[in-house]
Amino acid sequence: MSDEKKYKLCLTGGGTAGHVTPHLALIPHLRERGYEIFYIGSYEGIEKRLIADFDVPYYGISTGKLRRYFDPQNFSDPFRVIKGCKEAFDILKKEKPDLIFSKGGFVSVPVIRAAALLKIPCILHESDMTPGLANRICIPVAQTVCCNFPETLSHVPEDKAVLTGTPIREELRNGSVEAGRKICGFTDDKPVVLVIGGSSGAQAINEVVRDALPKLLPEFNVVHICGKEKMDNLMLTKDGYKQFEYVKKELKDLFAMADVVVSRAGANAICEILALKKPNVLIPLPRASSRGDQILNAQSFEQQGFSEVIDNEELDETILMEKIHEVYQNRDKYIDVMKRSSQHGAMETILSLIDSALEKA
Repeated sequence: MSDEKKYKLCLTGGGTAGHVTPHLALIPHLRERGYEIFYIGSYEGIEKRLIADFDVPYYGISTGKLRRYFDPQNFSDPFRVIKGCKEAFDILKKEKPDLIFSKGGFVSVPVIRAAALLKIPCILHESDMTPGLANRICIPVAQTVCCNFPETLSHVPEDKAVLTGTPIREELRNGSVEAGRKICGFTDDKPVVLVIGGSSGAQAINEVVRDALPKLLPEFNVVHICGKEKMDNLMLTKDGYKQFEYVKKELKDLFAMADVVVSRAGANAICEILALKKPNVLIPLPRASSRGDQILNAQSFEQQGFSEVIDNEELDETILMEKIHEVYQNRDKYIDVMKRSSQHGAMETILSLIDSALEKA
């Protein structure tokens, strides 16, 4: 890269941790390249809390959700989006970034549309197999769309689509089994099941995991990341069972010691599981409470031999135990298949796209 200009990059995306964590993976590498970075998110969304640890200037804007179903907020949210567009326009006009990199979510819509008015080039990243509504609104004005799954390429204009995968945080690769066991207070050598319900937790999974503990704990230690205000205080002292509402720095150590991971099927979560080569059971969000993207993600991973899948509607303690046993007993097979996956190298590919776009800016 040229030393004559210091490039400025705006990152945006939010609503869930999955719309932020790829940014967290990219930030150290962008800084190594000497890029100046700032972030546009919602006023008080999860993105604000996650970005706070990285000393990146943060701007909050008004945002509203674009719903496909009736909700009284459908009448007020369009005004929030319009306000957000004006705020994003003013921020971008003041900061003058050379490029926008967006991870999607509804907070990104005002940013990308404002950037289009200011003729600032944009790169989008779509983690799921089919683009979400926010990214579909933004794709027409984007320069490039980074895709996580090969299947996504058919849903994006051919001249914009690039298969990249999803970057994961490097620190997740550097966990310690010993540190994980110390954090959880596990003193025996039983294998470990790590349960992750997503950034807001998953009550259906939480309940079934706790119901299954009498059968699980004789054979496994269980680490349960259950979501904010979803811990069970009656089980705080249960041997072999450790609960967390949410984890940050500890996650690398919990992953390191995990022999089996039970997780929702959000794209970023499963890409971390794949990169770390952890045998896993996926329980995707049902269509009734989502647009079905997690179901497609899980099906793709199952077809590639990376995962076993349980439909949310069929989830009970018996099938959960069966799948955990199946994955643990055949763990070497799953690890070998994941090692041979071609869905690696996302960081280098995305950084190359950013470098190239900035050089042309």
